[in-house]
Amino acid sequence: MSKKSGESGASEEQAEVVGLPEEVAAIRKEIRAFFNTKDGRGKSIGSCKHGVYAFFDYDGEPIYVGQTEEKLSGRVGRHLTNQRTDAVAMNVLDPFEVAHVEVWPLDSLVDGLSHEEKKKILNGAEYTVFQKVLKESAIGAVLNEKEVPPCPKIQLPVSFKHRIIPQDIYDQRKHPDIRIA
Repeated sequence: MSKKSGESGASEEQAEVVGLPEEVAAIRKEIRAFFNTKDGRGKSIGSCKHGVYAFFDYDGEPIYVGQTEEKLSGRVGRHLTNQRTDAVAMNVLDPFEVAHVEVWPLDSLVDGLSHEEKKKILNGAEYTVFQKVLKESAIGAVLNEKEVPPCPKIQLPVSFKHRIIPQDIYDQRKHPDIRIA
């Protein structure tokens, strides 16, 4: 059943993108809104250059943990818009299985540090998040394409978590039989 533009939360402008399904436009709108969230310093979390992110499925299970030095919104956006990333290319990450995103912006921890020091913090944060979500997983697994190398854990900053699937789409997709059909 086809929906009219706007029913799934997509703007008419987004729905007019040639070939972009309305559901995809609505999900992208949620992702943009999430990354416009302000952190404690008044900075949008998506503009943070350094950070760690985790994707969760409709059951709240962790799917993937990663890090970025480019910009949270850019890196996460490429994963979720099915643009080429290692995780998508290796069939580890199916963007349509991602229901929630959690991010840990790290700019405040790495400002003024050398590249090597920044990388140590990023690696420590990624390992800490990976261990955290692994421990919280009901099935004891995270589907990363490669093992997150062990390194010293760090105290994580405040995280931001958001369901990126609009309610009407979530209601349609939440049952596993629908998602695998």
